[in-house]
Amino acid sequence: MNASVLDLRYKMRDVLRALNRRERVSILYHGKIKGEIIPSKQKNSLKSSNHPLFGMVKGEKAPPEKIIAQMRRGRYNDI
Repeated sequence: MNASVLDLRYKMRDVLRALNRRERVSILYHGKIKGEIIPSKQKNSLKSSNHPLFGMVKGEKAPPEKIIAQMRRGRYNDI
C-alpha cells in the first residue's frame, strides 16, 4: 500500500487495516518514497512485554496502589 503524509493523518484507519493484512505501507512525500511501515512479526507484541506493570495484579496479594508506590519509591524519596 502507498500512503501519503496526508493519508497518515486523515486515513490512519485504512493504514492500520493494511498492516493487519500483513501489507507493507510505503510513505510518500511529494510522490517519492520516504520510508516504509513494516508489520510486526509477532501477533500481539504487548503481551510478550517484560514491563513490570504487565500482569502485576495476577498472583499478587498486595493492592496495586502499594505496588505502584514501591515502584515509585526510589524516584520520589530522593527529592
